[in-house]
Parts: sequence; structure tokens; C-alpha cells
Amino acid sequence: MTCWAVIPIKSTGAAKSRLAGALDPDERESLVGAMLEHVVAAAQGASQVTRTVLVGPSRLGLPETIALLADPGRGLNTAIKAAVAQLLDGEQAPPERLLILFADLPEVTSSEIDLLAAAPTDTVAIAPDRHEIGTNALSLPVSTARRFRFAFGEDSFARHKAECERLGLAVEVILSRGLERDVDEPADLPDARAALGID
Repeated sequence: MTCWAVIPIKSTGAAKSRLAGALDPDERESLVGAMLEHVVAAAQGASQVTRTVLVGPSRLGLPETIALLADPGRGLNTAIKAAVAQLLDGEQAPPERLLILFADLPEVTSSEIDLLAAAPTDTVAIAPDRHEIGTNALSLPVSTARRFRFAFGEDSFARHKAECERLGLAVEVILSRGLERDVDEPADLPDARAALGID
């Protein structure tokens, strides 16, 4: 099984605006960078992931050895769709599975990413947030990646399950601490700071 991890990122000025009341711009930039570095390291440490790709305006200081695909600037789902098309049309032979993984998961582990990457054929693995409303990670067979309608945003967990039903794909829901604990609100900060070892 070959799997590539695709990690969408925003520019530091646009990222985590809902934390503005709790963190100043420099603190938000530091947190965003630390979380991205952690998620990339976890993806690269996963035994099932053979390539890690960023999608966004810059690598935010990460090495140039990590591929960066441009964001066309028409929203998250459009950016992911464009990245998928670019990867599948690229020079490298495509993998068997693509994993969309968000960069605000300060507790995610390589073993949790491997759970997503190892989903059975014709199965989409979905990792919802702790409220089971949003989607923090999505693993899908590459054979259906072009047809899949990404619906990240409001109620994305339910919308992604409905999309799987439309395509006749089985769904495996992955519930684990590192995958469900994203950082969106000030109340999420204590766990993130503890996990990343920052003040």
C-alpha cells in the first residue's frame, strides 16, 4: 500500500484568526508553525506514508525537500481538488491512497496517521473532530479521488459521509485523541501548548 499525505496550510497572517483574542499575531504565527512542524514530522514518521506534500502559499520555514503545491486562491476545497489533480497528473506514479491531513493537530501521532493510511480498498477513512462535526483528516482510495466532492467546512463530517454513500464507498470512522483534537478556539490552547512544549 502506498499513501501520500496532503497537508493544506494558510499564510500565517490568515491562520487561526479565531485565536486573535487570546494570542497576538506573533504568538499565533509561532503556534501555527509549531503545529505544522509537528504534523509534518508525524506524517513523515508514519510507516504507511511514502510522500508528504504541502498545499498553500509557502512552506512556513520547512525544508524545500517537502513538495509545495500552489493554492489557486478560491477556497480550501478548491485548493485540495487542484492539488489532487496535480498529483495524479504528475510525473510520479500515483499512490494507492491519498490522505488529507490538517496542520492544526498538535497531538497527532504517526501511528494514528497509519490507521488512516491503512484503510481497506474502496473504503474512505474519516477522522472527525472531537465534536464529530468537522473533519480533521480524510483518507481515500486514489481511484475515486478525482470524483470525490471535498466538503471541508461546516458539517463536513456528515457531508463527507454522504459523499461516500453517493460514490458507493464504505466508511471507516477513526476516533482517536490526536486526530480529533484540533485547535480552533482559545479553549483548545492548553492541550496544544502542553503537547508542543510551548508557553
